[in-house]
Amino acid sequence: YLARKFFYLWAKMTFGQVLPSKARCFYDQKILQKAFGEWKEQWTVCRGKKLSLSADNYYRHLLLNLIFKAWRAYVCQQQGKRNKYCVAESHAKKQTLLRTWRRWLVYVGVQRTKHGMQSVALAFRERSCLRISWAMWRRQQYQKCSGRKMNILALQHWAQSLQFRAWLQWRELYLYTQNEKQKDTRAVTHHQHWELRRCMGAWLGYLNLHRVKKRQNELAQEFHRRRTLRRCFSDWQLSWECRRRMQAHQRDLDKQAARIALWRVFAHWKHYVVLCVEEAQQCELAEKHYKCHLLVLQKYWNRWKSRL
Repeated sequence: YLARKFFYLWAKMTFGQVLPSKARCFYDQKILQKAFGEWKEQWTVCRGKKLSLSADNYYRHLLLNLIFKAWRAYVCQQQGKRNKYCVAESHAKKQTLLRTWRRWLVYVGVQRTKHGMQSVALAFRERSCLRISWAMWRRQQYQKCSGRKMNILALQHWAQSLQFRAWLQWRELYLYTQNEKQKDTRAVTHHQHWELRRCMGAWLGYLNLHRVKKRQNELAQEFHRRRTLRRCFSDWQLSWECRRRMQAHQRDLDKQAARIALWRVFAHWKHYVVLCVEEAQQCELAEKHYKCHLLVLQKYWNRWKSRL
């Protein structure tokens, strides 16, 4: 009942208010009326001529039925082409959307990689600035400690020299010679201290330069390792994307094949339903035609008997 209902709706939308079954029934009735009129006119003339006219009418009816069937097959074929065009257009839109989505994913991955590299560079820059500041602070702290120790030694020496001058005033000459010797010794000591400080500064500079070079080598090795790892990861990601794309394409092909098979089954079922409905209508029309024919024959038989 539902199939018949939707078939009538489809036929109404395709052919208009007049259904093909009604048109065929009306056409059959008109053909029957014309045939019956010609048969009535030629009944009294010749029975052989009546048979030839009946054969011509039957041949014309057969030709018209063949033309109608060919026209109906053409309409069904056009409807199938329109359905295929709609399915193809929908598939093209889906493929375009899928390509856009994949390009967007690649763009997002590149942006994430750039952000990660930028954060690593900023962290390395901060560590480098902090290391330079720490080296400068240590150098200044060492210089302050050395100056403080030298000041303490100078004060102690000055106090001792005052005590010696107050206690040994009568030995000024001796003290003078001793002071001269001490000045020479202090000059030598000061020169040694200055040479030692200069050597210490040079050694610290060399040590800092060596540490910087070592850190640069370590950073270069780390950058090389990360670059190699990133290249391997990008190759693996590309292969994974290719394999996933192939799997998605295979799934789409399977779905498309299932949809086509389902559409073919539905088309065969719809054609079978149409054939069943037409066969039932043809049987009903044939039965009506046979009854009308019997009624007409009975009517004319009664008239013929009454005239006889």
